[in-house]
Amino acid sequence: MKEKRLYINRKLGLEIIESESPFPIVEAEYQGKTVELGKVKRGGTRKFYVYVKDPQTGNIKKVSFGDTTGLTIKTKDPDRRRSFRARHNCDNPGPRTKARYWSCRMWSGPDAVKNMLSK
Repeated sequence: MKEKRLYINRKLGLEIIESESPFPIVEAEYQGKTVELGKVKRGGTRKFYVYVKDPQTGNIKKVSFGDTTGLTIKTKDPDRRRSFRARHNCDNPGPRTKARYWSCRMWSGPDAVKNMLSK
């Protein structure tokens, strides 16, 4: 991927890059605050939440998912992981704007949660 920097302003934190191939927007505005798109975080009304861009409306959407009772997800146990993925039809998780997509990603491997939440 060839990139060319057109403009850099360190004081304002701006950088304009010209690229041959498109790359995803990593920041957007949700209810007046700047958020990272596609980065899973802990907290909110459920155990986890993530901001995604809805392709149909073009708006930023907050997707909350996970347990609310305080249980831990035990993705290291292969039998539990296999059972969860079969129960939630994770072979066809649906769109990124739905909680099932992100829950299935959390259960995709033994270290998936750690990898998705690491900074």
